[in-house]
Amino acid sequence: MPDAATADGPFEERDIMKTSRVREALVSGARGLYLAISALAGSITLFVLAVVSIALIVLGIGLFTTPVVLAAVARFANLRRVHAAEWAGVRIPVPYRQPPANEPAGAVGQVARCLRMLKDPATWRDLQWLLVDMTAGAVTAILAPALILYMAYGWVLALGVWRPIYHAGGGEWFAFIHVTSQMTANAAALLGTALFAVGLYANPLLIRGHFLLARSLLAPTTSMRERELALRVDRLEETRHDAVDTSAAELRRIERDLHDGAQARLVAMGMDLGTIEALVEKDPAKAKEMLAKARQNSGEALTELRDLVRGIHPPVLAERGLGDAVKALALRLPLDTEVDVELPGRLDEPVEAAAYFAVSETLTNAVKYAEAERVWVDVHHAAGMLRIAVTDNGKGGARIGAGSGLSGIERRLGTFDGVLAVSSPVGGPTMVTMEIPCELS
Repeated sequence: MPDAATADGPFEERDIMKTSRVREALVSGARGLYLAISALAGSITLFVLAVVSIALIVLGIGLFTTPVVLAAVARFANLRRVHAAEWAGVRIPVPYRQPPANEPAGAVGQVARCLRMLKDPATWRDLQWLLVDMTAGAVTAILAPALILYMAYGWVLALGVWRPIYHAGGGEWFAFIHVTSQMTANAAALLGTALFAVGLYANPLLIRGHFLLARSLLAPTTSMRERELALRVDRLEETRHDAVDTSAAELRRIERDLHDGAQARLVAMGMDLGTIEALVEKDPAKAKEMLAKARQNSGEALTELRDLVRGIHPPVLAERGLGDAVKALALRLPLDTEVDVELPGRLDEPVEAAAYFAVSETLTNAVKYAEAERVWVDVHHAAGMLRIAVTDNGKGGARIGAGSGLSGIERRLGTFDGVLAVSSPVGGPTMVTMEIPCELS
């Protein structure tokens, strides 16, 4: 005969499943209420503001207000994308065109930004989504909390609240039931309970359906994907040319450093050795002095060669990987540096080199220009993407522009289809984020 623990096992498991289902239904109901309010308040407000702002373009005012409103629409849509992924596992890609690095500032830049956003098909799809979100989206979202709350209201009526409502001359309708007696009130309670039972299974599906409806409008279309692919190909071609130019410039730098540094010292050392050979018997003291100078030149030449090799490909990077190489960089900095690395494997050598020199350049900028006292470096790999964040508490004001070191980093990362983002308000702090798509080995 089975003991009590064994006999109660299936019942306990069933109770846990019921509790989990009820919890999921209640959470979905709360999320549906939030989405419904967000759709009615946010979508209606933003849609009206966008339409009015675009209409005011003919008067010139809209050229300055439209980018602000459309940026708010994009943030609102991106928030819905985040909720779709976190709450229902529905992934909605972001299709917006990226602003050019050389977009002008001031009034001219504002007009250019306005025109760029209006030419972006994703902008108009956002506006279409606002229309759908405030109607069908709000309905699908409000059904989830309604299925939960209707049961409570039905039982409230059944417990006698129907009487004062009825005697006040207001016949109450509960769905399709006209509540005029205790019997109809009990029927309302039973219907509410049935709707709650439906909600246990339907609420998560309703929330997912809401996000699937949003994805049908917010996700990039086939033509948009083709356009993005074409832009990506153009960008890769551009970065490839930049990589070739950078490699040629790097070779010229190496040749110049060898010619002006180690090579010159080695030539001088050879001449000194010839002079020493002639003086070793005639003037031993002078020969000894020149021998010491030759030894010094050989040491300096060796140091320059080591620095040159380290600049081409640091030995620690080749031997121990990106994580240890970045930690070695941090040890050489004249300020406090914290490094957090989570890399469970090795990257391809070209990617490691690109990431290493990008971090090196960023740290150099923090030391030379940011006047920082502390730097934090975070390196980790997730979802097929290497992500590096370098943050300093310096004076800020860094930006990507023509001729800046950050532009060189952006070109270096672009060779591997990577991206660079900079957040650096005046007064600091500065955060430089780098992402490179890659896999660990």
